[in-house]
Amino acid sequence: MAEQPLYRQIAEDLRQKIESGAVARGSQLPTELELREQHNASRNTIRDAVKWLITRSLVETRPGQGTFVVEKIDPYVTELSSGSGGGESAVYESEVAAQSRTPRTTVPRVEVQQAWGVIAAELGLAEGSMVVSRHQQRFIDDRLWSLQTSFYPMRFLEQGATRLIQAENMQPGAVKYIADTLGVEEVGYRDTITVRSPDMNETTLFGLPSDGRVAVVEIFRTGLDDHGKPIRLTATVFTADRNKFVIRSQAPTTVADSATPGLRAVGSDND
Repeated sequence: MAEQPLYRQIAEDLRQKIESGAVARGSQLPTELELREQHNASRNTIRDAVKWLITRSLVETRPGQGTFVVEKIDPYVTELSSGSGGGESAVYESEVAAQSRTPRTTVPRVEVQQAWGVIAAELGLAEGSMVVSRHQQRFIDDRLWSLQTSFYPMRFLEQGATRLIQAENMQPGAVKYIADTLGVEEVGYRDTITVRSPDMNETTLFGLPSDGRVAVVEIFRTGLDDHGKPIRLTATVFTADRNKFVIRSQAPTTVADSATPGLRAVGSDND
């Protein structure tokens, strides 16, 4: 068998050191010059070796800083079919704690804004209609795990659900608060799932590689009342490298088909 090219030999040496723990996760690799001296190799050979490691998600380059070993992430399993009625945050916190991990959710950033595009369409509103948005970041073990923004029609605020514009975590959730205050209950939902490249803000917040090789999973959950009318839209962004998803089938309900809990999957933006 022919001997492997030098760049592969160097890459394999580094891979073994990473996987054995000799080079710690999160630590910085020697500089390009140091690797050249260690292996008596050219600049291009070292760069090819590092590129080989990058394509296997073992290391990542950070502009102006160097090359670092990728930290090993213990993925969190998200249950997508936890039933209707809202309360996803409470479910998230209890399930994370049950796995002996530490959940944390930020105080919501609340805004009144106009609804355009998919937000207006999912809520059944005219373009430019006013909505209340509530944005939060969710952490597991002090690592950002997801970004979540919920949108509610302005009519709920006008009908007396004034706590929607308060920057507070409502227990057991805004959906339950709307049901108790206005008698508008969520009895089903539909989920739309999109896999796409992260934008610049998501790349920065999640600490993702700048080349976009780690995708994000965006889930739009539209909550529906017993007439199939939308009452909220919750957009949640997860990273593909630290999440796994479980979908359980549920028995049909007696509400209209459009309000039946379910999942509608949409492919990546490149489809």
